[in-house]
Amino acid sequence: MGAAFAMAFLWLAVCLTPISCLLQMDQDPDPVIKNLRMDPERKRMSWDLHGNVSQIWCFVNSRRAHKARNNTYCKFAHIPCQATNYSVSVTQGPPFSGWIQHPKLEGKARAAAENLTCWVHDADLLTCTWAVGREAPRDTQYHLYLENLHSLQKWPCSQYRQDEWGTNVECRFDDLSVLSPELNRFSVNGSSRESPIPCSEITKTLHEIERLTAPTITSAWCNQTYSIVQWQVRSHFREDFEYELEMQQGAHLEHKQTEDNFLKLSNPGTYTVRIRARHTAMLAPSWGEWSVRERFVCGRAPLPVWLTSLLIALGTLLALALVLLLCRRYAVMQQLFPPIPHVKDPISDHLQNERMMAWEEEKQQECPVAEVQILGEN
Repeated sequence: MGAAFAMAFLWLAVCLTPISCLLQMDQDPDPVIKNLRMDPERKRMSWDLHGNVSQIWCFVNSRRAHKARNNTYCKFAHIPCQATNYSVSVTQGPPFSGWIQHPKLEGKARAAAENLTCWVHDADLLTCTWAVGREAPRDTQYHLYLENLHSLQKWPCSQYRQDEWGTNVECRFDDLSVLSPELNRFSVNGSSRESPIPCSEITKTLHEIERLTAPTITSAWCNQTYSIVQWQVRSHFREDFEYELEMQQGAHLEHKQTEDNFLKLSNPGTYTVRIRARHTAMLAPSWGEWSVRERFVCGRAPLPVWLTSLLIALGTLLALALVLLLCRRYAVMQQLFPPIPHVKDPISDHLQNERMMAWEEEKQQECPVAEVQILGEN
């Protein structure tokens, strides 16, 4: 208990130590730590150790950050571009505390870009916006860089939007495939002929700042008794989503949350649905955009395409068969019941449309002829 109390008292003393005291300790003629320095490329603060110490801790802006490695250096995840105070303290051994500032503060702090915000949208686009610093000179110009904090690869912005003064206030990346989904630093550097411009930065992963687009319905089918709808969400960084559905059947409005990318309904009738999504692996994720409301009218099930084609083919064959049957029947009727020949009527011989039939010799028959005598009136 006494050791724990002593340790707590030591931490309190370190945190409350004024800068003037730190400077006085640095001016000790023979301190245990000398030549405190920062290596931004290797992201480490190191020093020269003189004497025996058991434990050294490093602090960032008076907040404990890391325990020293081999009591000779501390390594950080990244080195901010803003002026930051780094301090080192001996917690077990001869008392010592010292600090450095990196990078050195130059120019007016309020000349830096303000309200830097970046987000991924429409699945393939990354946009960053910022406001001109309140104390920035009129000729200030800003440039944005995206840096992978693991590989240290850096990408400059190539597409800017400018305000009415010609100052860059927005940047867009159109191809996210070349960017890393890991931890990235978005930094905006400024320049002016009047004075140095401090930088601004934020550190985010791309999936953390992604604003999901509305889900797209990929397939839908329904009849009087059953309905199924499927959809998908485009994202380069996540595959696990949660969905919220808003369904309306008549006057009944229902909200439903699910991790499935499909909806099944029994006896659906006529209904409308819209969908939105969010990441499931993030803490307190925000919902994306709603999809367009789709309306489904589920009546009698339509005939399958193959059955419709088969019925058309059968109808065509039946029509052809009927035509052939009629033609054949007409030919048979002609043979069974040939047309009866008629004697030429001399009275109507002058008519042009009179039908004439030639008698064949073998079919000529001897017919009895009677002589008729017309007697005049007495």
